[in-house]
Amino acid sequence: MAALFPFSAIVSQDELKLALSMVVVDPNLGGVLVLGDRGTGKSTAVRALASLLPKMRVAMGCPYGCDPDDTRSETACPAGCDKRSVAVVPVPVVDLPLGATEDRVVGALDLEAALTRGERAFSPGLLARANRGFLYIDEVNLLPDHLVDLLLDVAASGENVVEREGLSVRHPARFVLVGSGNPEEGELRPQLLDRFGLSLDVKTPSDLATRVEVVKRRVAFEHDPRAFVAAWAKEDATLTERLASARRRVSEVALPDVMVERAASLCQTLGTDGLRGELTLIRAARAAASLDGVTEVSTKHLVQVAPLALRHRLRRNVLDEVGTTVRVEKAIAQVFGS
Repeated sequence: MAALFPFSAIVSQDELKLALSMVVVDPNLGGVLVLGDRGTGKSTAVRALASLLPKMRVAMGCPYGCDPDDTRSETACPAGCDKRSVAVVPVPVVDLPLGATEDRVVGALDLEAALTRGERAFSPGLLARANRGFLYIDEVNLLPDHLVDLLLDVAASGENVVEREGLSVRHPARFVLVGSGNPEEGELRPQLLDRFGLSLDVKTPSDLATRVEVVKRRVAFEHDPRAFVAAWAKEDATLTERLASARRRVSEVALPDVMVERAASLCQTLGTDGLRGELTLIRAARAAASLDGVTEVSTKHLVQVAPLALRHRLRRNVLDEVGTTVRVEKAIAQVFGS
């Protein structure tokens, strides 16, 4: 298996690393949308972070990666897996190509079984492989509408339902959705944009020292991947423990009423539609607090995560040339004080 660039060795991109860390701590945040220039480490960061996560327990041989310890799931495994036999596997990171067919994404009739044995069997798709892991879509803003509709349905329900060619299959499909793209090449449909919990813009580093450091680290990694990974192993191990600890305690992080009121006031000031903004803002603040190792959400955490949670939920004003990040920052100053 090819070596992956260490997550800790990624230069700058602090907001990207924070957003990915928070969706690991709380997968219910709804995923991350990363917009910006090519070659800024978006896909590198996703794969590097997934490699840090502890391996997960799955039912032996299950194509859907069913959790043998999950007794709450309402969706039965169509493979009829034996949860008494357990395997330990890495957290999956599945790419969804723009040119993927619907059958490849959701699954379809297993033609080999049908032709050779006369059996009507189901061949799982990419959504099955991504269950309990990450589904990564590069150039997500160029994704065909029919695949966008599929993702919206699955993201809302946490399961994939396939009814075609005499098949009727329902299987779990809970994953962290990570999308990247260049906004100059097209916009996302509002329905899909709203499904991402966090959003950020990634820029090419503008200062010379940062650009030089990025190049030096990449050259060192390509020259001797094993030695480079070993040099950053301690930092990655520390981050692995930090993420694991944060995941264990995030549900215990206290949320004072005053923080809920401030989150709602901020969303009201910005004029966000619906209440998903408040819910995501609060979840993100709890994840940030848990990463900090504290037991209670504070104003600091709301301010820290507000741009990530809210910048893509603002109504567009064609007469306003100010970017959404600036609008969020102005609202923060108005609600919390400068």
